[in-house]
Amino acid sequence: MLTWREVIQFANQGNPAPDRKVEKTDAEWRKQLTPEAFRITRQKGTERAFSSQMCGLFEPGRYACVCYDTLLFDAQQKFDSGSGWPSFTQPVQENAIAYHGDDSHGMQRVETTCNTCDAHLGHVFPDGPTPSGLRYCMNAVALKKIPD
Repeated sequence: MLTWREVIQFANQGNPAPDRKVEKTDAEWRKQLTPEAFRITRQKGTERAFSSQMCGLFEPGRYACVCYDTLLFDAQQKFDSGSGWPSFTQPVQENAIAYHGDDSHGMQRVETTCNTCDAHLGHVFPDGPTPSGLRYCMNAVALKKIPD
């Protein structure tokens, strides 16, 4: 189970190696993604809080990166954070997510990206439920629900 200490360590000292790496040009990503998915995942955008029904979905399943189908989260780790974005306590495996320090907008945060294709997913915070204490606050547009 990942902890905040390990997240900070990854952000500062380097991320775990991904199972595979995918690189495409902006033109290739634009062809594949909706304009909103491109804005969020490739240009580090953020969707409006409470703009997705995904926040209230808690049925079994998994969540993958919308860009390359990399498995990121299991619905068993999803919780209602009240933040307006889908929230999870843990990724499916340690090397699914990459972590990067983010001091934009006058805040110090940790950005999360897909470790396979570098898609911006959202941020992780140390204010989640026990036992990990983590809250992966994700843009719903960056995720694809895969039913069980």
